[in-house]
Amino acid sequence: MTPTNSLARRRTLGASLGLGDALFASGEERGFARAIEAGLERVEAGLAEQLAFADDIADATSRYLMDAGGKRVRPVLALLTAQLGEGITDEVVRAAQAVEITHVASLYHDDVMDDAQVRRGVPSAQTVWGNSVAILTGDLLFARASKLIATLGERALTLQANVFERLCLGQLHETVGPRPDEDPIEHYLQVLSDKTGSLISCAAVVGVVFSHADEAYQPAVEEFGERIGVAFQLIDDVIDLSTAIEETGKQAGTDLRAGVPTLPLLYLRREAETDAAAAALVERLEEGAAADDPAVFAAAVAELRDHPVTAATLAEANRWSDAAVAALAPLPQGPVKKSLTRFAQAIVERSS
Repeated sequence: MTPTNSLARRRTLGASLGLGDALFASGEERGFARAIEAGLERVEAGLAEQLAFADDIADATSRYLMDAGGKRVRPVLALLTAQLGEGITDEVVRAAQAVEITHVASLYHDDVMDDAQVRRGVPSAQTVWGNSVAILTGDLLFARASKLIATLGERALTLQANVFERLCLGQLHETVGPRPDEDPIEHYLQVLSDKTGSLISCAAVVGVVFSHADEAYQPAVEEFGERIGVAFQLIDDVIDLSTAIEETGKQAGTDLRAGVPTLPLLYLRREAETDAAAAALVERLEEGAAADDPAVFAAAVAELRDHPVTAATLAEANRWSDAAVAALAPLPQGPVKKSLTRFAQAIVERSS
């Protein structure tokens, strides 16, 4: 690896996990970072191979979102937790690739379900090729991830199948919405846990399993991934209200306009049951989303951004992040625990 590539990878690690240079202060930690960098290079090379199809159309559509970027958070987590065992084995690399391909496959389907126009700074796949091609591309990637994970044996297949089931259940429950007897907020948090927490948790677990680390570490990293996944999505709910389009890549309130539920809005609707001012803001948001004048909607979104329910969402994200860090208690002190703790902190710092 050339010095330039190493520096670029180090910056990628910082962007993915919020680690920055502070993690790499000691010689031990620099060696740790170099191992993760080298592993991520192997993951990237394998992803390029796995997404190469002989069919020209499948090749173009399957590589589209992968080539658009992404922080590779899930593979990096797998590489990190692998340091609790024998390090980055060939099996860890393959498992990390399968998890990332599964994640990308889910993005194709999510964008169809949400009618999203942009993903990773480029037009979403269905806006380029249409819904059918986007769905079939997601299916192809799920199949490719399954073929890859099958090389790792029955345990890997079970992990993958469990995650796939939860991804589907999360999307189904989000689409159908809460039942009359369900708390909409608890329903929403479960959707986040299924759609995001499950896959991040799986990434952390495969690093432990396929590095042959102590099995006692698995529950800790599994709970960490689950909780940090929810925190990640709650911060995204806050970021959706941001006007910093150059950083977020989308207009403020994009999810709200598309009808995608977010925790600030759910909190506001709960307040609206007893508070006239909250009810009036809900009405302005709904009318603004349907209006042709973007300024009307932008004004309502700005009100929501400054409303106490948004601060309450940040507080909830911090609670999930703190719980994720607490779950790491059984892990030994060292670069892995330090990195995961810093990652949890960086998740909630994204909104500041």
